[in-house]
Amino acid sequence: MTSLEHKRHTLAHLLAAAVEERYPHAQPAIGPTIENGFYYDFDFSGGERPGEEDLAALEETMRALLPSWTNMRAAEVSLKDARDRFKKNPFKSELIDEIAEKGEKLTLYTAGNFTDLCRGGHAENPAKDIASDSFALERVAGAYWRGNEKNKMLTRIYGLAFDTKDELEAYRAQQEEAKKRDHRKIAKEQGLLVFSDLIGSGMPMFTPKGNIIRSEIIRYSRELNEELGFGEVHTPNINRGELFKISGHYDKYKEDMFTVKSQYVEDEMFLKPMNCPQHTQIYASAPRSYRDLPVRFSDFAVLYRDERPGELSGLTRLRSFSQDDGHIFCREDQIESELANVISAIQKALATYKIGYWVRLSLRDPEKKEKYIGEDAVWEKSESIMRKLLTEKNMEHKEALGEAAFYGPKMDIMAVDAIGREWQISTIQLDLNMPARFRLEYTAEDGSKKTPVMIHRALVGSPDRFMGVLIEHYAGAFPLWLAPVQVRVLPVSEKHAAYAQEVVSALKAAGIRAETGDADESLGKKIRTGKMEKIPYLLVVGDAEAGAKTVSVEDRDAGKLDAMPLADFIARANEEIKTRG
Repeated sequence: MTSLEHKRHTLAHLLAAAVEERYPHAQPAIGPTIENGFYYDFDFSGGERPGEEDLAALEETMRALLPSWTNMRAAEVSLKDARDRFKKNPFKSELIDEIAEKGEKLTLYTAGNFTDLCRGGHAENPAKDIASDSFALERVAGAYWRGNEKNKMLTRIYGLAFDTKDELEAYRAQQEEAKKRDHRKIAKEQGLLVFSDLIGSGMPMFTPKGNIIRSEIIRYSRELNEELGFGEVHTPNINRGELFKISGHYDKYKEDMFTVKSQYVEDEMFLKPMNCPQHTQIYASAPRSYRDLPVRFSDFAVLYRDERPGELSGLTRLRSFSQDDGHIFCREDQIESELANVISAIQKALATYKIGYWVRLSLRDPEKKEKYIGEDAVWEKSESIMRKLLTEKNMEHKEALGEAAFYGPKMDIMAVDAIGREWQISTIQLDLNMPARFRLEYTAEDGSKKTPVMIHRALVGSPDRFMGVLIEHYAGAFPLWLAPVQVRVLPVSEKHAAYAQEVVSALKAAGIRAETGDADESLGKKIRTGKMEKIPYLLVVGDAEAGAKTVSVEDRDAGKLDAMPLADFIARANEEIKTRG
């Protein structure tokens, strides 16, 4: 049976063949598979360039060609033959030279009348293996050759591909729902955050309403940290380069770090992209005994990463953000209990947010050891510990080679939102390397000096990014405890405004975020506005309510409730907020 990966790879070739037929002047560059489909980059210089309106015609050409693609014929060729065949294509020529330099074989794959340079991995009989209604072209975008802004801008055509038409249609329906839930759209409608060209791309500013949500996320993570025994610290945003040289980030991560220049010192300095090196220095500031361990630090400081402009996306990919970060320094015999406690806290958090998850066990790629620090034995030990713990706790997980941090393996918590999309949020990383690099130590029971183990962890990751995930998960309808406006009081008419204000004052005194609706609008319009803004509770007050000191309750989720005394509503709302129900 042909794998979906191989079908998608074959369809990238089929797209290139269709483009070659309709746009003979086009120069094909590269066409890999991606999640949910494939793309191919082309240079259309010197001729017509297809737009979104041309995708349907290209799709039809692909379908017309597919029946003639009864096999994918591979041929290993010499360097000279490969160069001769693609001598007019600078992109293929560059790839050919790179492949030859690595000493790898050069292979050409042919289907129908189309031949392309490729390493392989295709449907053996595309006409039979690929359903003609299981793929579609999605969009056109610009992309730099090899992802480098200094290179030529190419045209990228994206395609979707699944095993069946039903799977394709299900994905498209999910994408339509995702557009409605787009956190950038909802955040603008609800006035939650602002981006400014004068501030810079990828650096959000939260409005009073948006900051309430962000602060509540942080407050809950703080509560969980306290339950776990973490002491919160605060560390500076700017650090000397020497710190990152010792930690290993300088060599492995420098291109993603912002540099800082001082008027008074010549030190190479950076805005910090993470907190772990700073926390090692707090640990190192005092002598530690085996009795002191574990030592746990949490930190919500702002971090900075020099993300590529094309990768920035609302709150889900930022240059400036916080993390509900934490580091544990412990003995080896404490590793499993500490990891288990953190996992339990993450499970509790995600249950509260009502979001599903699975675990990706991210491991070192043994074929690319140069990407990591530390000895083989250290990696084997740390990976074994994490694998054993996940198995013992019966946690659904998948292993992913090459996804480890450069200093150790990690458990990545993959949240699954309301429409089935996956987001990496929390992470737990076991680090047996960095403490030794900083020469951290503690005095063991026998008086000897030993190196502590370091566990890096986040509960929901970045509060900023997680807020973006939650906006889409809830479609802007936040649970009461997170909602910026928890209750809106709606007077039936102007004469009920005084009682409405009395209700608002009582709600605020009870710690509930409340406001009144515009008294000049009709009650019907005020209710429609409140529902559109997804306010959790609308309280209607008129003559009867003012006389009896009650409120008529409209619950966003449950609809109209019976009128109740104001004190009863306050008790109900506060219980819901307290339990984060």
